Amino acid sequence: MADELQTFKDDEGFVRLKETPRIKAGITQLNEILANDPYTVSRWVDDLRHDHVRNLTEAIAPGDFPTLFGFMIQRDMLAKYAEMPAEWRRWIPTGTVPNFNVHRKLKVYGQDNELPVVLPGAPYTESPSGTSGYNRSVVKYGRRFNILWESIINDALGAFSDIPQRFATAVARTQAKNATRIYSSATGPKAALFGTPIVDVDGQNVTNKGVLPFTLTNLSATRQLMKMQTDPNGERIGLTPKYLVVPGSLEDAAWAALTSTMVQQQASVTPIPTTNPASRWGLQLIVDDYLETIDLTGTADTTWYLFAEPGGASALQMDFLAGNVGPDIRIKSNGSGGNPMDGDFENDAIAYRVRDVHGGSPLECRYAYCQVGP
Repeated sequence: MADELQTFKDDEGFVRLKETPRIKAGITQLNEILANDPYTVSRWVDDLRHDHVRNLTEAIAPGDFPTLFGFMIQRDMLAKYAEMPAEWRRWIPTGTVPNFNVHRKLKVYGQDNELPVVLPGAPYTESPSGTSGYNRSVVKYGRRFNILWESIINDALGAFSDIPQRFATAVARTQAKNATRIYSSATGPKAALFGTPIVDVDGQNVTNKGVLPFTLTNLSATRQLMKMQTDPNGERIGLTPKYLVVPGSLEDAAWAALTSTMVQQQASVTPIPTTNPASRWGLQLIVDDYLETIDLTGTADTTWYLFAEPGGASALQMDFLAGNVGPDIRIKSNGSGGNPMDGDFENDAIAYRVRDVHGGSPLECRYAYCQVGP
């Protein structure tokens, strides 16, 4: 990367912000100003325009400020984005794709079933195998934020200083909702992942959907159903149920089922306390608050999910565009080569744009099980 200021414009005139030694020097000085000056960001935008900030060295010209300001907003937003909790990242694997085309995640099956006996002098036999795959792709999401030059001038209270936080929140919410949409939909559990049965890409019928309400007994039964899943050759896959995903309405019941040390044994005539087996299952509870807003059926608050620990495969995946992982902010050029913070020629408008590229894909259906409780 060359030492000089580096920018480039896209087709709409937005300038992308790049870090260079010169920009680093400017950021250091601006950080010092912010640390010792009670002015908000929006106030010292106006200060710099009128050359009232004396702490900037002559090496940083006023014309550099839009890039410095934009870079700081980008960095501030990324910092706030990284600080925001993302429950889905605890259990959904992530990856990258090189472009916006549909990409195949290859699935190879066969050759891992039990070996047959080979008698003396007899030939070795072959076992069938095959390949298939799951589609993966990403989508661009974004929003434009416009503010008039007059609003910047009048913003003595710093009302617009939380824009990076708002952008970070918007990106985090979009990713979280799309993570939920990988396995849930307006009509209930995602039809591309669950069924009674569903036909997998290997051509086999897989049943991974039931109608049991959430109880400790039904959780145990669903664990066993998942552990009994077989590959196309009829071999047990050996899945380990790992994540119990529930809506907020089932959070307390799920915590009680997983953490209670004693439960009532119902097999005897007189129920007696007995040790809770869930403590040794190693399940992690995931509470997805978006399930009850994305699933519009009458059973959204009683539907619960079990996912296996990702190994050679996984039930779902969130992908990002390679080289563009995480949100991106750009500031629009005013079209005349001047300071973008002075606004454009037509109406003195200043424009920012936030963008994020990601996409979720349902994959191996055997690694998931759902129960649509009544």
